[in-house]
Amino acid sequence: WFFTACVAAAVLFAALSVWQFERRVWKLDLIARVDARIHAAPVPMPVRWDVFDAKDAEYRRVWVRGVFRHDKAVLVDALTERGAGAWVMTPLATAGGTVFVNRGFVPPDREWDYDRPVGPVTVVGLLRLPEPGGRFLRPNRPDAGLWYSRDVAAMARARGLGRVAPFFLDAEARAGIAYPAGGMTVISFRNMHLVYALTWLALAGMAGFGAWRVLR
Repeated sequence: WFFTACVAAAVLFAALSVWQFERRVWKLDLIARVDARIHAAPVPMPVRWDVFDAKDAEYRRVWVRGVFRHDKAVLVDALTERGAGAWVMTPLATAGGTVFVNRGFVPPDREWDYDRPVGPVTVVGLLRLPEPGGRFLRPNRPDAGLWYSRDVAAMARARGLGRVAPFFLDAEARAGIAYPAGGMTVISFRNMHLVYALTWLALAGMAGFGAWRVLR
């Protein structure tokens, strides 16, 4: 029975090791595709949201023209390399509908003292997926005006905007504009698959060695 258990464990661990190697290939491909997107020339923002799959376009560099609705802006709690503060999430009315734009970071003493362009503007930024619910142990509280994640659907309901784009844009930095400070998107993918694969492979070797010892 011990021999059978060792063989079964070796097969299981080897299969897990192969799976982690496959995941590593997938993750490296994802990192390469995202890196290509963020350095590519911006393309027009999609307007057919009903047939648009945002998951396949995340971090794509896009541009869109519209008018900011500063009276409907939402401040979302932010922890950045510049310290604590808030993201300025402002709806942008476009020809295809309204999309939330993360205009950038503002420190606590500048939360309502920042640049507010009037009239048509062109926004260039990265397409991002929404963050529903809030953070761990810190859910969004729209009734109290407390936001801990960029949940565009909830923000639209709270501001009475109706239907908005199922994504938001991280705006790039603008020359001469101190706040909001754009271009602060953190792009980081955890890639520990090689370590996991080698760990499972070592366990498979140990189980195989145990089976060999019992057989001998």
